[in-house]
Amino acid sequence: MTAIVVVESPAKAKTINKFLGPGYEVVATYGHIRDLPSKSGSVDPDDGFRMEYEVTKDSAKHVAALAKAVRGAKSLLLATDPDREGEAISWHVLEALKGEKGLDGIPVKRVVFHEITKRAIQEAVENARDLDMDLVNAQQARRALDYLVGFNLSPLLWKKVRYGLSAGRVQSVALRLICEREEAIQGFKPQEYWSVTVEVAKEAEAAKGAGKRGGRKREEAPEGGGEGGVRPFLAHLAVAEGEKLDKFSIPDEAAASRFVAAIEGKPIFVVSREKKRVKRNPSPPFITSTLQQEASRKLGYSAKQTMALAQMLYEGQELPAADGGSEVAGLITYMRTDSVNLAQEAVEALRALVKERYGEEYLPDSPRRYKSSAKNAQEAHEAIRPTDVTNTPEKLRRHLKPDLFRLYELIWKRTVACQMASAQIDQVAAVLAVGEPSAEAPYRLRATGSSMVFPGFMEVYSEGRDEVSAQDRGEEDAAMLPPLTEGESLRQLGIDPRQHFTEPPPRYTEASLVKTLEHYGIGRPSTYAPTMSTLQERGYVRLDKRKFYPEDVGLVVNRFLVGHFEKYVDYHFTAHLEDDLDAVSRGEKAWQPLLKSFWTPFVRQIQEKDETTSKAELTTEATGEKCPECQGDLFIKLGRFGRFKACGNYPECRFTENLPRSGEVAAEPAEVVVSDQLCDKCGKPMLVKKGRFGPYLACSGYPECRNNQPLVKPVDTGVPCPECGKGTFLEKKSRRGKLFYSCSAYPGCKKALWNKPVVRPCPLCRAPFLTLKVTKSRGEELVCATEGCKHREGVGGT
Repeated sequence: MTAIVVVESPAKAKTINKFLGPGYEVVATYGHIRDLPSKSGSVDPDDGFRMEYEVTKDSAKHVAALAKAVRGAKSLLLATDPDREGEAISWHVLEALKGEKGLDGIPVKRVVFHEITKRAIQEAVENARDLDMDLVNAQQARRALDYLVGFNLSPLLWKKVRYGLSAGRVQSVALRLICEREEAIQGFKPQEYWSVTVEVAKEAEAAKGAGKRGGRKREEAPEGGGEGGVRPFLAHLAVAEGEKLDKFSIPDEAAASRFVAAIEGKPIFVVSREKKRVKRNPSPPFITSTLQQEASRKLGYSAKQTMALAQMLYEGQELPAADGGSEVAGLITYMRTDSVNLAQEAVEALRALVKERYGEEYLPDSPRRYKSSAKNAQEAHEAIRPTDVTNTPEKLRRHLKPDLFRLYELIWKRTVACQMASAQIDQVAAVLAVGEPSAEAPYRLRATGSSMVFPGFMEVYSEGRDEVSAQDRGEEDAAMLPPLTEGESLRQLGIDPRQHFTEPPPRYTEASLVKTLEHYGIGRPSTYAPTMSTLQERGYVRLDKRKFYPEDVGLVVNRFLVGHFEKYVDYHFTAHLEDDLDAVSRGEKAWQPLLKSFWTPFVRQIQEKDETTSKAELTTEATGEKCPECQGDLFIKLGRFGRFKACGNYPECRFTENLPRSGEVAAEPAEVVVSDQLCDKCGKPMLVKKGRFGPYLACSGYPECRNNQPLVKPVDTGVPCPECGKGTFLEKKSRRGKLFYSCSAYPGCKKALWNKPVVRPCPLCRAPFLTLKVTKSRGEELVCATEGCKHREGVGGT
């Protein structure tokens, strides 16, 4: 008799099977096997939120295979992922097998491991436990909430905005973040400000550069300039007319010019110099959110791609074995985690590697311990780390695909760095007085510099940064300053007054959006990537050059949700709901009362908004502008392709104007272009206009004459149409740019061909023409278009 071990994926099953050996059979569920069907009544609030699960169509065969494997087994070990979702999958497996009546008398246990290594698997089997129903109920409550929100709010969006839209607990809040950032960007008013920078050198270096520099603008110093490799340095005006300057103290060119005139050409004296040594500590090891952020910043990976690659590293990759063969092993620990803890044995292995590879000085006196910043982090879990730190990147490079290798290298470096010594940096700040050697001089400059004394963990890894607006950036690590002594005289080499403008906040990237969701406590490690994917799949946002832009439909949906369901897309409400679900997982709250407290006011609000809102109020906005063709009122409407301007006198007036998408610059109004063609219906000149599918000709007699024609006349093939006997085939282009051939008598005759007709009778059926077809395998050939006729011949009759 064997013990049956159940996991989610076949790749995971294959790896674990090798570790357990005879006496065990590992079987995969291929993901979730039961779910709530997308129909009314799957969750019944009137019956204690009873949930009607169904085995999904694709999973029926897997459930049957599980039931067959379990019959007569010694025991059943549920070894799904070590989180709420994994616990729920194990429970669903158990419930599905009960329905198959395949568990009679068979003991069932839950085994949990955070890495797929032989040691971890064997320890998990030895320490098997019962199912944790608190974790299961927390996941059930989350699924029920998602169903109740989606199944009740989405149909309201269909009625009030457009069919096929959706709303969700977490995705709607993420959409709100992106839309509000876009509104801040569009409403941003730049503020002008100036800075004054002086290029300064010690007297010896300045003398060398004399005659090479002139005028007000500073010039670039030659590479390595200055005696002993010391080059001139920059100092910023910090005090003017006795007042300390902040970023906006110099508002315009006039003020900048006044300050330049006051300091230009005057001697400069060092009045103070401060040097301090600072320590920079390493970042904690990766959790799900920080891995997604860094993989986005450093590798350009999407959150979805990062998680797919991490799953492959977790489930196992084939590596060379010591005996010359090969073995499959998981390379990293479980990738959905919010804990920064490291196992004691992992810390010891890391410290041993740091000492051996980098030296004693790179090892801190005691192991570093990190505390999770995420609320309700599951501290029993581990951070994402290599399962074996001796599997160095250089050792694995030729055994992993490039994308997998780059992610593994990132994880390895971050993990090793987290147990290394701090970096030590000398920071120097000097105050330079203009005109007199006094610390109270009315004009004073500030110069800063830094130099690395000891790289510590930075020898291995430095954390990436998110984009911020120019005015919010701190001082960057400056170049080294030359040795300076108080009272020393310096010389000006040039002054650079420079204009700046404040910038709007940057658009969200995947990295910064995940960081913000985590900051608010919205969502969990398993939800970040699916949330961003759903927003893009629904057409609510687009990712352009790694930045999120809301689409028109996303802006309309967000306006509806914020205007009518603000409580449910409120950042703090959503985060509080996450806290309640965490309390359920700890057994501190019951899940049905939690659902009831959410559902009762929510369904009441759904019913109220269904009665009191109209589609027109959500999808139509007044512009206050007049129609250029009939002087009617113009409105902004939401169409299939986004927002556009339309005349309120439709259908009498059909004027429309496309609007740019968010992040795009509106095109300048086009001048009216009169073509050299006359309307074939009324004789008036035809105008060249631009429509959704490109330029076209429209009669200048509109709206009395509504004649429209293509700008480029179709090419007449001269081949008569056999359908009507009146027209000939014209060469045209479809909306997607593909060539086709249709009868000139359209719309009276709708005969059309995809292949070009050629005047050559078919020798088989006597049709008046053949068509020219091009295929990859046979090249050009003539084919009969008559249904049922199979004649084909090479071009030229070969």
